[in-house]
Amino acid sequence: MAQENDNLLKAAPALVRMAATAWVRGLLWSADVVQDALGIKKSEDMPEEEPEPRDETSAAALRRRGEELLRLSADVNYEEDSHPAYARILDVMAPDEARILRMLTEKGAQPSVDVRSGGPLGVGVVATEMVAPGLNMIGAEAGCRHLDRVPAYLNNLYRLGLIWFSREQVGDHLRYQVLEAQPEVVGALDQAGRGARTIRRSIHLTPFGTDFCAFCIPPTTAEFDALRQSVRDDSSPSGASGPDAGTDATRAGRRGVQEPR
Repeated sequence: MAQENDNLLKAAPALVRMAATAWVRGLLWSADVVQDALGIKKSEDMPEEEPEPRDETSAAALRRRGEELLRLSADVNYEEDSHPAYARILDVMAPDEARILRMLTEKGAQPSVDVRSGGPLGVGVVATEMVAPGLNMIGAEAGCRHLDRVPAYLNNLYRLGLIWFSREQVGDHLRYQVLEAQPEVVGALDQAGRGARTIRRSIHLTPFGTDFCAFCIPPTTAEFDALRQSVRDDSSPSGASGPDAGTDATRAGRRGVQEPR
């Protein structure tokens, strides 16, 4: 009898724990039943609340960012490889715009002309009207695929601070004679009527654009290397049928892709 009492005393803690566990489980089950009956969502069914986004445009946030820039400018160990805006500029550029920048880097400022009417009776400079602004040969010189989009390309590059529409002329005036002989300029002069004239201007890189091109725009691309290799393959003895085969292939390739001079 004494041994049985000792066994009961030893088992008492385990029995108490089992009873407590059963009671807690029953309580939780009862709570779930009540919640379901009342239509209350359980905590695990509730979506986690996302933290409210910080307002990075508030005056305090902008001031903190300015203070951080000043702190970095005083840090002699802080190194900045390039301007932080360069990556964002590349995101909003078209491929043809990269061609234009490369051409401006290699060949310098490009001529452009405004075509204006001749005023009343075709004489004078008073009350003249703009007929065609900023005509140029930049699209053809750069080898752009979409020549009709060149005005939009130039406006975007100007908006980004990479190019500048200058009132100054380029040094070689013969380049304006070539430009003024283009069908687009001739047509605008005919449209302007008697006394029409051209105003000579230029388009060039800004200092910011020059630095951007030095970091981001390579002087050559694999496209032209592939074109040269294709021309060599076509002009090789195995692929040529005559002495002029290589010349014909070269001409065909240049019609398709304009290689920068």
